[in-house]
Amino acid sequence: MAQLILKSGKDRALIRRHPWIYDSAVAQLDGRARPGDTVTVLADSGKVLGKASWSPESKIRARMWTFDPDETVDHAFFKRAVAASVARRQTHPALAGQDGLRLIHGESDGLPGVVVDRYGPVVVMQLTSAGADKWRDAIVAALVQATGCAAVYERSDSDVRGREGLEPVTGCVYGELPSDLSIIENGVRMAVDVVGGHKTGFYLDQRDNRRLTGELAAGRRVLNCFCYTGGFSLQALAGGATSTLSIDSSGPALVTAAANLAMNPQLDAGRAEWREADVFAALRELREAGERFDMIILDPPKFAPSAAHAERAARAYKDINMYGFRLLNPGGLLMTYSCSGGIGIELFHKIIAGAASDAGVDGRILHRLGASPDHPVGLSVPEGEYLKGLTCQVG
Repeated sequence: MAQLILKSGKDRALIRRHPWIYDSAVAQLDGRARPGDTVTVLADSGKVLGKASWSPESKIRARMWTFDPDETVDHAFFKRAVAASVARRQTHPALAGQDGLRLIHGESDGLPGVVVDRYGPVVVMQLTSAGADKWRDAIVAALVQATGCAAVYERSDSDVRGREGLEPVTGCVYGELPSDLSIIENGVRMAVDVVGGHKTGFYLDQRDNRRLTGELAAGRRVLNCFCYTGGFSLQALAGGATSTLSIDSSGPALVTAAANLAMNPQLDAGRAEWREADVFAALRELREAGERFDMIILDPPKFAPSAAHAERAARAYKDINMYGFRLLNPGGLLMTYSCSGGIGIELFHKIIAGAASDAGVDGRILHRLGASPDHPVGLSVPEGEYLKGLTCQVG
């Protein structure tokens, strides 16, 4: 096994159990290693720190599989790691009975570059690192054994793979997909498109926030921006919203949203309006038309994939939230989110406070929001806390 030797002082992050080794921390690689191969990691003192997957084309040159120098990284390793990750979800009371569930959340579950979601009988796997890609067969076998699923579908088509020198890979790797796939979330049925949908087919990380939307929506006129397939809108209707206006720039997403509503005959379709439009332009038009709402949901796509994009993204977040505040009735609620890793929690709070000030409204934070508990954040990997949100009340 090749040995990856770190520069002096570059072992501190690993001692804190952060699993990433950047190219700038590497002194040399003794021996030969192909992309994805396991290498032994040594401090410059010669102390063995654990074992990692080698990725020569990435800025993150290696990702730690284990901090135990004596542990072997083999098929049995992945069988244990996958089973442990699945078992953690089974024992969490807030996740009991969920049709849709994240089973593996990358570094937070000790499996860097591995994301796995379950939708009923189907498991969807996304591999984004050279090491994870190398152990594909072992991970699939471990998933089948740990879940008893009917099918495993691979959605390794994230742009992140390009940074690892990997090509996109998609397709069924075990079993067969059902012709139609849906889940019931908080009493609402939603279609899941694991082949063509965003991410692995659905945004499971917002599950608890959609439930909160339903709890707060009774008697309110709701505006849902960047609505995608209508998850927040349907929860608002289920919670007793008087009406929902849902806006997205994607016509196909809105077609799916309307179909999702049709799958729930207990919800009044007459209270729902779908509008295809650019959200920034639509917010300005609603303001000019004198429209007002009692609850507004802003769940935009990732404006800042990294800290380098933070300044430009901050302006976009501020704009949409300023219009959101201006469109609220007194006592209205703004549920606003950022999934940008380059926007930290403190900066997001500052942006929203600035938007309220520019809108000329007084506001208060009622809830601080994040991903549901099947998307844990490793104590040593704070970068994993990508989703953050606030429920603000004005007036």
